[in-house]
Amino acid sequence: MSAAPATKGLEGIVATTSSICWIDGDAGVLSYRGIDIHELASKSTFEEVTYLLWYGALPTTSQLATFSKELADARELDPKIVDLLKAVPATATPMEVLRTAVSLASMYDADEKDSSHDANIRKSFRLTAQIPMIVALFDRIRKGLPTVDADKSLSHAGNFLWMLNAEKPSETATKAFDIALILHADHELNASTFAARVIAATLSDMHSAITGAIGALKGPLHGGANEATMKLLFAIEKAGADPVEYVKAMFARKEKISGFGHRVYHTEDPRATHLRRMSEELGKAAGDTKYFDMSRQIELFIKAEKKLNANVDFYSASTYTTLGIDIDLFTPIFAVSRISGWAAHVIEQHDNNRLIRPRAEYTGPEYPAPYVPIESR
Repeated sequence: MSAAPATKGLEGIVATTSSICWIDGDAGVLSYRGIDIHELASKSTFEEVTYLLWYGALPTTSQLATFSKELADARELDPKIVDLLKAVPATATPMEVLRTAVSLASMYDADEKDSSHDANIRKSFRLTAQIPMIVALFDRIRKGLPTVDADKSLSHAGNFLWMLNAEKPSETATKAFDIALILHADHELNASTFAARVIAATLSDMHSAITGAIGALKGPLHGGANEATMKLLFAIEKAGADPVEYVKAMFARKEKISGFGHRVYHTEDPRATHLRRMSEELGKAAGDTKYFDMSRQIELFIKAEKKLNANVDFYSASTYTTLGIDIDLFTPIFAVSRISGWAAHVIEQHDNNRLIRPRAEYTGPEYPAPYVPIESR
């Protein structure tokens, strides 16, 4: 009694057409607008990649300069949003705060009631600039540290590290974080992006779609794997254990190791290739490669033992920790990058919209089921 055969989790189902991102899971290919992620990670910047996602082509020198300035100029938050960051309960998590702050930001957006293409572009600038500010400001507020004003002379990656740590980041740290932002910018119809497109398809506004995307990302089956990876590395360090023996014991207890395998990739996640190198380089620059070394031992063991490849989350854990970022900021930082892709998908959905309304395979009682009067039940 179904419209079509059901696939659990919509696996393998093509839900829409899009010109933004193409993945070949068998070949380990990830591309934005047809350009391979390896080229973008080694040659580009987050600002340039964001332009590519929103406008469909790489910018010229003058276009990139104008775009970068507009993105930097958008680093403004209404004081009421900052008040919210100061007023949330002490138990609030960064993802909860980010979700709520983005929803509140819609009420202070100049284009709140306008979902035209041009208005969506303007909202994209503001949201992409504001999300990292929200994450950094809340982290300092909850720690009782003085907040830091945005520095519009810095790159997107550099400004976030500046606002988070109140120290001008090194060139190595800025470049590493910039690459991490590029790698996480988009990934086709992942759970949060699909959630954003479903919301946008109702002709709801961009802030609603992005709030929904953040809600989806908050779930541990989407965001959170790098948090679990780092907690594992900390546990191994605290126990003074051999990483491989520790993982062997986890397998014996049938416990899951986060950061391995992927729903789409059947070979190495191309993003993991860069994050592995970044983890090692940052460790060397900091004079301490212990988390990279532990990660590498675990990766090689699991690859040999379980035939599983590390995914994007596995080495992002040690990369972010070496940059001085707290574990519970890992998933919000995912949003700091992915807002560029989310925005591109909302724009694309609104530009060529059709309400997303799939069917479900019915598995309940056979029709027609009898209605039993209440006195006979």
